[in-house]
Amino acid sequence: MKIQGEVIYTEMQSPLGCVTLAATERGLSGVWFEHQRHAPDMTGWQRDDMNATLLVAKTQLGEYFSGKRNEFDMPLDLSHGTSFQQAVWNALLTIPRGTTTSYGDLSRRCGNAAAVRAVGGAVGRNPLSVVVPCHRVVGRDGSLTGYAGGLERKVSLLKLEGAL
Repeated sequence: MKIQGEVIYTEMQSPLGCVTLAATERGLSGVWFEHQRHAPDMTGWQRDDMNATLLVAKTQLGEYFSGKRNEFDMPLDLSHGTSFQQAVWNALLTIPRGTTTSYGDLSRRCGNAAAVRAVGGAVGRNPLSVVVPCHRVVGRDGSLTGYAGGLERKVSLLKLEGAL
């Protein structure tokens, strides 16, 4: 994944390990756990620990992890995905906290029930872990299937939200 334009980043510690946060002038563009699959190449990015967008993201993620925040309220930049990926990522934003949905249900929400594998690929490449709640997507039978940040983190996030 290549984020277009000038990208700034910072890092924060979370109960689930180190998290890299990225932003563009449009808003928060990335949240990746350490060693997460599909993390981008950060060549050319500038570190800025005092950027307003990244400070808001750090605050809101901290509140989320401490159980004080149920929803995120900040501008997001999802423009670096394909139109299909963007549709899937926007559909993820409609899954309420404390609930899960299946890849098949998500495919139907996106208007193409047969695109389950493609939806799974887009979910796996979600650039905004936690904020765009890809961890709320489970197998048809409720099984905890893959998570780019690792299944232990997926379990922890679902427990935090009361979905497990």
